[in-house]
Amino acid sequence: MTQLLTWENIKAVLSVVWPIYLFVVAIWILMQRRAPVATMGWLLSMGALPVVGLIVYYFIGPQRLKRQRIKRLRARNKSRVRETARRIRDAQPQLASHMRELVKLVDETSGFPISTAESVQLLSGGAATFDQILEDVSRAQHHVHLEYYIYEADQTGTRLRDALVERARAGVQVRLLVDALGAKRVNRKFIQPLLDVGGEFAVFHPTKIGRRLRPVINFRTHRKILVVDGRVGFTGGVNITDEEDRRVNPKAYHDVHLRMVGPIVTWLQTTFLEDWAYALQKTDQDIPEDLDALLPDLPDGIHPMQLVTSGPDNPQEPIHRAHVFAIQSARERVWLTTPYFVPTEAAMYALTGAALRGLDVRLLVPEKSDSLVVTAAARSYFDELIHAGVKVYEYQARMLHSKTLVVDDNVAIIGTANFDNRSFRLNYEVCAIGYGPALNSRLEEQFMADISRARLVEMDRKQRFLPRLGDSVARLFSPLL
Repeated sequence: MTQLLTWENIKAVLSVVWPIYLFVVAIWILMQRRAPVATMGWLLSMGALPVVGLIVYYFIGPQRLKRQRIKRLRARNKSRVRETARRIRDAQPQLASHMRELVKLVDETSGFPISTAESVQLLSGGAATFDQILEDVSRAQHHVHLEYYIYEADQTGTRLRDALVERARAGVQVRLLVDALGAKRVNRKFIQPLLDVGGEFAVFHPTKIGRRLRPVINFRTHRKILVVDGRVGFTGGVNITDEEDRRVNPKAYHDVHLRMVGPIVTWLQTTFLEDWAYALQKTDQDIPEDLDALLPDLPDGIHPMQLVTSGPDNPQEPIHRAHVFAIQSARERVWLTTPYFVPTEAAMYALTGAALRGLDVRLLVPEKSDSLVVTAAARSYFDELIHAGVKVYEYQARMLHSKTLVVDDNVAIIGTANFDNRSFRLNYEVCAIGYGPALNSRLEEQFMADISRARLVEMDRKQRFLPRLGDSVARLFSPLL
């Protein structure tokens, strides 16, 4: 009788608590104004699994991050923006209207105006990239700033660390920022030689509970940035790891990177300094004082360029918008290379729409990526793409890790962002946009070389039931990939 009364009491309590719980959770999630599908998914999971759902939501659920731009950096940089933009217009009268619209879009969403480069160099493969990085680091006179998603304490990582130690010992200021997840094997013992000679080290978004109420698991810095003396900058897809160097690993990723010299590096430097300040929880007044050396005034180069950054702190999704707008504005061709193809609805419409307009639209992805789920999810989009007229190629030689977009003969994008929801919305990314033929022609040559090692996916290809089902199931997880 006592047990029955206890059970009845429990049911009575639940009948009151349960509706209140559902109401509070529903209001909480609805007020975040996420995508309807994601909102419904979280509502169902939190309602069906109240305890488990709360735990999962706590660790990987949507979070709103706020970061302050460093006003002194932005104000200093923009003091010469109007004059640079005027000179670009005078020197580049052929800059098409849709290109000017892309410049405006990037400026309005990410805050980075058009700039120039004295030179741009496309580096194909980790070996060429690492050799050039080590050469430029060895020449540093004032500072070396590095920000990487993956930095491994392996042969490649040790070579670069030792080069940084040598420069720091010579009086060069070295600052190294790595992601807590991507560089989780970079421990105190590995980094201590750099600290001993005055180098500085910081970790982006530690995954354990500390100064933040919730651990940050999703929102990583996926950026790859190297700035030497404020004049030379690198970005692209290459991380600091043996997995990107065929001299060390015959199965190393195939990747490309970009070396830039000139005023465009100012904006790469700004990105690093803001990330550095954020990682250390510093304010506008705590950034380094030697801004004249960190942001030197450089003469305009001959190549119009623009940097675009995005992250979960910017709801405008600048890199996502830039890719979609560039594709929609294309007149002749769209050549996209990405290791992870899990497009948003807008991105998918842009690609298929360009093909349906009769443009030369090509997509190059790895035959097998380092994620079985992502590979399967990508394949689930092939039929729709091919039927629209997109030529889909699967790179067969090795794991393809390049992230580039070639549009017509005058717009090119290269950077750290994959063509997926995670890069567009969840991670901190950076891309360089080149206007004109310089970068465009280099990426065109690289694309043609890469598809010579790829297989064209046929429209009437045969696929067994279970793999096809697996692809369809993987697609359900697209918003989380």
